[in-house]
Amino acid sequence: MSLFTCSLNSGSNGNCYYVGNDREAILVDAGISCREVERRTRRLGLSLLKVKGIFISHEHWDHIKGIPVLAKKYSIPIFITLPTLQNGMLRVSNNLIRDFQAYNPVSIGDLTITAFPKMHDAADPYSFTITCKDVTVGVFTDIGMPCENLIKHFKQCHAAFLETNYDDEMLQNGSYPYYLKKRIRGEKGHLSNHQALELFKTHRATFMSHLFLSHLSKNNNCPELVSKLFTEHADGVKIIVASRWEETAVYHIHSSLTTNPELTSNTFTTAQLVFPFVS
Repeated sequence: MSLFTCSLNSGSNGNCYYVGNDREAILVDAGISCREVERRTRRLGLSLLKVKGIFISHEHWDHIKGIPVLAKKYSIPIFITLPTLQNGMLRVSNNLIRDFQAYNPVSIGDLTITAFPKMHDAADPYSFTITCKDVTVGVFTDIGMPCENLIKHFKQCHAAFLETNYDDEMLQNGSYPYYLKKRIRGEKGHLSNHQALELFKTHRATFMSHLFLSHLSKNNNCPELVSKLFTEHADGVKIIVASRWEETAVYHIHSSLTTNPELTSNTFTTAQLVFPFVS
């Protein structure tokens, strides 16, 4: 088995990540409008009719603002904890709400989604891994520090969306007030480029094939800078910067145990994908 994955948007202006197989899919967060989700999935040849759940990491607006319209229009269940629902003040139908528990896997077809707590300044924040048979993709953003939970789950991933929010020097010398710099650098803030790089260098699995550098700050990071930093240490892992302005390509993630490793670097254009367009 294998997984298809992409970022539909990544940054403080909105976050939304797609992970699925050829039958079903899920979104992690929906912090862009329903219209933008539709436009971007259509350009990629992905069908929202295959999306069987939206998993919510936490209640900050850049992760939830598109949920009410998107979930209602496509009747997509929303997997969210009660504290996140209450603090996010989401106006959604109760019949679409599904609870989840840390470390208790949720099965959607052949997909298994596992949540685990993370360090962030939110009511009840979580990261996720999505597994299909022997392939795992992780979504690890909005994290103040690389705790043991993160390290354990990162080691399991064939591909991962990993926060690289800020460059230390750019943040230090930038215009943000001291209290905001302190929050960003704090244990419940965001991962820096070098924190993420150390995690990648030290704990990535030998079978990891793709790394999506995610949730880059508009003011305190530079896509070219962080891409160069990670590429120097990639050792065969494909490095992708997840944009805050547009979707990435769709990447096909294989298990190295069953597939020629040369195929794990493939990206798929709309013409190559078997997913139907959204009607």
